[in-house]
Amino acid sequence: MKVMICGGTGLIGRALVDFWLQEGHELIVVTRSPAKLHAYKGRSSIHAISWSELAHCPENCHNVDAVVNLAGETINQRWTNIAKNRILSSRIVPARRIAGWAGKLSRKLPLYISASGISIYGPSETGTFDEMSNAGGDDFLTDVIYQWEDAADHVPAARCVKLRIAPVLANEGGAYPTMKLPYLLGVGGRIGSGKQPLSWIHIADMVRLIDFVLQDSIEGVVNASSPESVTNDDFGRTLARVYHRRHWMPVPAIAFKFLFGEMSSLLLEGQRVYPAKALEHGFTFHYGTLEKALTELRNSGRNRTTSR
Repeated sequence: MKVMICGGTGLIGRALVDFWLQEGHELIVVTRSPAKLHAYKGRSSIHAISWSELAHCPENCHNVDAVVNLAGETINQRWTNIAKNRILSSRIVPARRIAGWAGKLSRKLPLYISASGISIYGPSETGTFDEMSNAGGDDFLTDVIYQWEDAADHVPAARCVKLRIAPVLANEGGAYPTMKLPYLLGVGGRIGSGKQPLSWIHIADMVRLIDFVLQDSIEGVVNASSPESVTNDDFGRTLARVYHRRHWMPVPAIAFKFLFGEMSSLLLEGQRVYPAKALEHGFTFHYGTLEKALTELRNSGRNRTTSR
């Protein structure tokens, strides 16, 4: 297949590029920094273009089978007004550019896959949210996701999938290296009450789910989250057990609010998200339990260190 990936140099994008190249797909990566793809230089099956080049609709961008849009600045930063503007615009502007490009195509784009987020459901310590659940958040991030998904709906495509992505567990980036660091230093513990739910997905399952969407007929909202949600305290205890470290030093909520401001809500609140639609369509998670996911990350991290 011929697939365009926007945001192909981020955590999920890099893993997806590697996976699809192994599968033999032809890839077009739209990025602000084509130089980041220098590792693939000389490979005829991958082409890097800038956003300005996409606007001119180059010939090799015609007849793509799907577009995967993962573009967006990280939310793991203090949410100043400037940062909020960047977080929002880095999601909305690319989607609008894709819509403008897709509108010029001689045939309708077969599939548009857009990243989204689970924060749209709002925080809850008791509820479980599947794709039929109403959105219930009312904070900054919820508003971003509303606008993000609305922009996705305006991309002219025969099929549109909005992946509401839980925190992705990977050694290569994202929140996980920071989450495990206190445990490696011997000072790990729960955050706040520890009762806040934590949904998650292993990077390998994240990539496999996007590939599944490419091959399947699934459409609309799809929760990209492991079937097993845990509490923050459970996450810490499992992490400590897998890495043979202590889980003993709680961090009060006020400390995170002081350090991270409004962004601390990502750590102090959460929601249990269930991937009902993916499971109904036959997708299977390789890492459906946290213990299995963290064990694989520990082992693959060790292997990478020894091979250097």
